[in-house]
Amino acid sequence: MNEDPHSADTANHPSQTVRVELGPRSYDVVIGAGLIAEAGERLAALATGRTVTVITDETVAGLYLGALEDSLRRAGIAHRSFTVPPGEASKSFDVYEKLAERILAAGIGRESIILALGGGVVGDLAGFLAATLLRGLDFVQLPTTLLAQVDSAVGGKTGIDTRQGKNLIGAFHQPRLVLADIAALETLPQRELRAGYAETVKYGLIGDENFFTWCEANALSLLKGERALRAQAVRHACYAKAKIVAEDEREAGQRALLNLGHTFGHALEAETGYGEALLHGEAVAIGTCIAFDLSVELDFCPADEASRVRAHFAAIGLPTALDAPQLGRRLPGPDALIDRMASDKKNKLGALRLVLARGIGKAFLAEDIDSEFLRDFLGRAVAA
Repeated sequence: MNEDPHSADTANHPSQTVRVELGPRSYDVVIGAGLIAEAGERLAALATGRTVTVITDETVAGLYLGALEDSLRRAGIAHRSFTVPPGEASKSFDVYEKLAERILAAGIGRESIILALGGGVVGDLAGFLAATLLRGLDFVQLPTTLLAQVDSAVGGKTGIDTRQGKNLIGAFHQPRLVLADIAALETLPQRELRAGYAETVKYGLIGDENFFTWCEANALSLLKGERALRAQAVRHACYAKAKIVAEDEREAGQRALLNLGHTFGHALEAETGYGEALLHGEAVAIGTCIAFDLSVELDFCPADEASRVRAHFAAIGLPTALDAPQLGRRLPGPDALIDRMASDKKNKLGALRLVLARGIGKAFLAEDIDSEFLRDFLGRAVAA
């Protein structure tokens, strides 16, 4: 697997590649600017004699679908495109069913390739369609958000949401190729960038304090638009995730650490209705701070390390506590949070499992947290 020095020179390279090593199912994650316009050329070998079915949302379609379709036409790749409404609500049974019916009615065959053009919602939905239509189709990820580029587009997790929780219906289905176009990040609103950044910095928090230090020094410039820093951050995140996925593809162990902040965060998303009120990355930021606070409470983590995490999130404008304005009047109580957390996929034999930390870069999976202690801790966090 590629080496990944933090000081890698990304500014003078048109693209860089991270390999996800999964034997015969290995694939490349290509990171660079202008990859949407090059997609046809880069897909040519994979798509020879095959049809590409593009799935995107209405917002991304207005920005990038034309350029992608032009690229596919230049490469002589037959294609069709389908759009869904933007937002987390599209990760639903209703949208999945309607989109599947439309694609099947268009005459898709087993030789077709599903191409996801968009953020995490589109990638998760399209990947789940690829995993289930005709018992499995090849698919390609072309992520256009920071969150998708550093996390959801890599590793093969696909799925949709239910009333009971986030991503509870899904499948592991690895893409054949990921093209992360850094230039696409320039059309993202700052709020979306910050939300994606929460999934970027987690790679430092779970296992690489040096990367967290790099993030502290560079986050503001990255968010303001410095392309070289964005490429460097995406490359590091993809490298870190590729290494974890290669060792634990189906989350039997180490991969669960990537869910730092997610058990709490998913509960908050469910309580707020999976809408624009609280973005996924914002929920993860709050959940990460709660996880570090709980780690301090349990004497796992020094208090100054938790304070350092909260100070960094606050400095870039991410919410850090249960009194965040994004939650508004929807602040859930401890019982509601624990009920939501009980459906988390990491739980084992009914016992709640949480990703906690012994410090920055020292995450671990805790399986013996007393429920009444947790209820009291969350009650105090809600009241704070």
